[in-house]
Amino acid sequence: MKLFTFTGRTPSEALKKAKLDPNYDSMFHINTQQIQQKSFTKEPLYELVMGLESSSIDVTYGKRGELKGGEQRVDEQKPLAKKSADVLFDISNAAKHISQIHNTKEPMDSSFVPQLDTKELKEIKDEISKLSDKVKIIQSMFWDEKAPQVQIPPEFAEIYKLAYESGMDRAHLDSVMSITLEHMPQNMRQNSTTIKKYFQTILRKMVGVRLDEPLGFGQKRVVMLVGPTGVGKTTSIAKLAARYSYLMERKYKVGLVVLDTYRIGALEQLMQYARMMKLSIETVVDPPEFASALESLKYCDYILIDTMGSSPYDQKKLKNIYECLNARELSYDVDVTLVLPSSIKYEDLLLTYESFSFLGVDSLMFTKLDETRAFGNIFSLAYEVKKPISFFSVGQEVPEDLVPARGEFLVDCLLDGFDRSRA
Repeated sequence: MKLFTFTGRTPSEALKKAKLDPNYDSMFHINTQQIQQKSFTKEPLYELVMGLESSSIDVTYGKRGELKGGEQRVDEQKPLAKKSADVLFDISNAAKHISQIHNTKEPMDSSFVPQLDTKELKEIKDEISKLSDKVKIIQSMFWDEKAPQVQIPPEFAEIYKLAYESGMDRAHLDSVMSITLEHMPQNMRQNSTTIKKYFQTILRKMVGVRLDEPLGFGQKRVVMLVGPTGVGKTTSIAKLAARYSYLMERKYKVGLVVLDTYRIGALEQLMQYARMMKLSIETVVDPPEFASALESLKYCDYILIDTMGSSPYDQKKLKNIYECLNARELSYDVDVTLVLPSSIKYEDLLLTYESFSFLGVDSLMFTKLDETRAFGNIFSLAYEVKKPISFFSVGQEVPEDLVPARGEFLVDCLLDGFDRSRA
């Protein structure tokens, strides 16, 4: 079977050109579609595709496939299968064509009903089956109007799209992909499973985590949680207190300090946790009281400090925290952990970090992992600010839903979605 194409500003004009062909009476209609929209500078353009049995071709055709009407035979043009191999064909038109053949839709003009026998229809469907994998690959590569900064091989297109749609910053993703393409052996690129595993390895190496190691004899750790309102700092303090008091191999003495006297509810909540776990608790109203509060808990192995939640733009509250940390009489090193929700986009995470960074952030803690399905933002922030992640909060239960950070868990969430059983 041979295919021929005729174009015109209207379907009728394309049909008139087809009727000029000496073999018109033996042809059957395949497809009619608009291939160019009308604009201020362009006329609309329609394409009519006709089919003809090879044995019925008139001898008046030229050696190079030129038609009397000046049109070129489709079979002399670049075939669809080759176009797919070169990543040059129009995905949208190909998809429409495939759909039409599979669904055997009625043609636009009922006078051109195709007369395909069973053998011909089977040949067409077999050809479509051969193209299906390539169509999927190329569709993945054209999923976004903004092209990646690195050349992405077809076999990497799916994983690139998945990571980008998870919220990862494009520049960070391109950097990871460049490293992957540079170092990944060629013989590993033939299998999607090995590609994914190699990509996971690269991601794990680019995200730092802080191990929650046991304290040595005579050691003391003072941890202050800072962050915006509503991220779960008070609940996270309770989870940490329960972890160090009951869940470690050694039962540590834990004391609590509350700077969040602005919210009565938060203070009462933490006092209730302190009573349940039989922990000492101190409240601080003014920065000068901070050093004495720490001193009163000097017998504790861990001192956990809950701070008032503050907007990144609330300089007054942030200044109070800063004055506490920089008091001259302070005799302890305070580890500052910035608590952030995983459910906001990367740009907002970065803005929040920059607002709190003057406090001397040592590590990051991410909450609400169970409330989102996009985790690329976490990876991008950790990669951008070069701060380790200490903990993930994966729910509201105290203390079960606080887990030490692991690169494997974060990467699994990014590529496969959140699964609490892997925490």
